[in-house]
Amino acid sequence: MDDGPDASPGPEQGRGADRLRRAGAGLVRTFRGDGTPSGRRWRLGTPLVALTCGVLLATSAANSGGTDLRPGRYTDMAGLVAEENRQYDELQQRASELTADVERLSAQVGSGEARRLQRQIERLEDPAGLRPRSGPGLTITLSDAPEEVINSTSRNLNLLVVHQQDIQAVANALWKGGAQAMTIQGQRVITTTGIKCEGNAVMLQGVAYAEPYVISAVGDPAALEAAVLADDYLAGYRAAAAEPDISVGWEMRTEEQVEAPAYEGVTNLEYAEPLG
Repeated sequence: MDDGPDASPGPEQGRGADRLRRAGAGLVRTFRGDGTPSGRRWRLGTPLVALTCGVLLATSAANSGGTDLRPGRYTDMAGLVAEENRQYDELQQRASELTADVERLSAQVGSGEARRLQRQIERLEDPAGLRPRSGPGLTITLSDAPEEVINSTSRNLNLLVVHQQDIQAVANALWKGGAQAMTIQGQRVITTTGIKCEGNAVMLQGVAYAEPYVISAVGDPAALEAAVLADDYLAGYRAAAAEPDISVGWEMRTEEQVEAPAYEGVTNLEYAEPLG
């Protein structure tokens, strides 16, 4: 009775086992990097793989532009849409409110309240200087001392030229005398008109003017002249004008017709408000 193949290896089986052992030893040498050609390939391949990974990472970063390349950020998109919808609703609500205001104001154009306000505006345009005025009045001209006096006098030079306070004093006296309208250098004077010195010129409503300075007022010439002559500051100016070594210019004359054009500048008012 046959008991099966012989358990002891034959010559062919012994040679196969030797080949397996030699192949295993070669693999061990390759992974250990023991200097054989396979070991050198491993040492060269490792940096090459790392370099390739780095290039891929850099390319991804450049293409993303700082954003996420993965398309799964649906939560951020939903939040963005919700915020846009909220802003749209707010703008729509504001547009509805403005439309309602326009309709309400349009309905009031022909109302009694609108007509009353329009009549009030028309009444205030004249005293505000927004309408031209003309009539009899008074003109005063101020000028610096003559050049020969300036070159020869030993007085303080400030006494020989016209200052902003001199012009302001004339204007205040004319208003006090009942002036209905006033011009300086032909420009209509209103409540917001400022007079300011800038070197050897005077700034009037943002425009520089050189002397002589001509101030004209529409009103009763006698009342205007009386108010000017009663002003203490102008009395001192006239006294200086009478001194030969000062001789600042002063001329006052009545006018049968003074023309005061309407003010055409900016009428927007700027003002401060207290905090709190």
